[in-house]
Amino acid sequence: MRKAVLPAIAGAIGLRSELSGIGFVAGIAILAIAIGAGVAVLRWWRTTYTVGAEDIRLETGVVSRAARSVPYERIQDVSLEQPLLARLLGLTQVRFETGAGGSDEIALAYLPVAEGEALRELVRERRDDHAAVPAAGATAEDANAQPVGAVLFAMKPARVVTFGLFEFSLAAVAVVAGLAQQFDFLLPFDVWDWDEWQGVLGVPVDRLAALGPVMQVVIGLATLAALSVVGFATGILRTALRDWGFVLERTARGFRRRRGLLTTTDMVMPAHRVQALELRTGWLRRRFGWHGLKFVSLAQDAGSGSHVVAPFAQMEELAPIAAAAGFALPGDGTLWQRPARRAFVDRAVLGAAVPILAAAALAIFADPRLALVPLLAVPVIAAGQALAWRRARHALDARQVFTRRGWLAPRIDVAQRVKLQSVEIRQGPLGRRGGYATLHLGLAGGTMAIDALPAGEAQRIRDAVVESVAGLDFSQVS
Repeated sequence: MRKAVLPAIAGAIGLRSELSGIGFVAGIAILAIAIGAGVAVLRWWRTTYTVGAEDIRLETGVVSRAARSVPYERIQDVSLEQPLLARLLGLTQVRFETGAGGSDEIALAYLPVAEGEALRELVRERRDDHAAVPAAGATAEDANAQPVGAVLFAMKPARVVTFGLFEFSLAAVAVVAGLAQQFDFLLPFDVWDWDEWQGVLGVPVDRLAALGPVMQVVIGLATLAALSVVGFATGILRTALRDWGFVLERTARGFRRRRGLLTTTDMVMPAHRVQALELRTGWLRRRFGWHGLKFVSLAQDAGSGSHVVAPFAQMEELAPIAAAAGFALPGDGTLWQRPARRAFVDRAVLGAAVPILAAAALAIFADPRLALVPLLAVPVIAAGQALAWRRARHALDARQVFTRRGWLAPRIDVAQRVKLQSVEIRQGPLGRRGGYATLHLGLAGGTMAIDALPAGEAQRIRDAVVESVAGLDFSQVS
């Protein structure tokens, strides 16, 4: 019925000039909603799922039947999701994620909450990894770093609001502008006509001009302040809707994350499915010590292979979470190495070639004075590459590979050497001439690359990773 409401409204509006009588228009809307509800009932009646000894089987389709079967050993995560309407009705969606994405995933929408939780527990028990074999590269100390049921991270309302202040967004203004453009025929005046706005506000342009420059500046500042309030309010609202009640707990086999205000999600992820860590921050929040931590997993979370496990935390709060997954964050003892300076010089030269050619064309075919305009981009490009080189680092220890990049939004990736699927060294023409390369590390569920490495350093890291993988007996790893 919910999906049929908007088409019914759109149809009624589109036919408002051809049809007479509000009753007739309302009848069309009711008919459209009834048809949508009837189709939904048929789909529900013809949708069944079976919990077998070896797999979950889902059969759907009214006319053409389709059956999908997912063995328990292929299920990476089992998550529960409750939109607002489902919460009001005591229902939940159970999603079985295999890591393949797309049509290979199974989602049961909707089940009673108790039935969904029982089904999740049953699937977790029947997976072949229920023996809780430690993850590759993890130690017994890592696996027992936190007791079962311990809260690894939680966000109170004050933390959520603080996080929202850093998520400044003017998306609300863009949405309002888009709605005004699409539904301007419903408004009593043309929103894109400034003269009509003068009449609505009752403040003509000549009166504003007569106020003088001081008052004009004050009005401009007031407008900016109003936009700032909207931006901060939007950021707080979006953050609260997504991360309200955020809790990350340690379970017998991994992690359980719950969050959401209107739509709540309850995700469980085995610890050995964590392939890598992503540590991110922003140019402003970094100065206050705030960071976000993600787990790179085979399963999907909101369309991405990265699961947010601590969206807004201090570094000392993130270390126990990483340890529970068998990882260690970089610390004072991490031996960071710089990339090849030649790579960034080459990029600066290539980037500056475009504005230089544009300046030459303007000097030859147009006004020579205009040639100075594109040349202003050359120092900006050079400064950007210099900052990128200063922020880029990489490191290698006995168990992990680290890479750091970005100066506006710094990011650190951490991967266990034994969990890497492949190691590839790539060199372009400039790289072969300059003696540097890019090291691509194959990672299930994500990507990781170390850019602008000296060729010898790339070879050293590749040999170390291959040695770690070759020395592990994968028959003992789940």
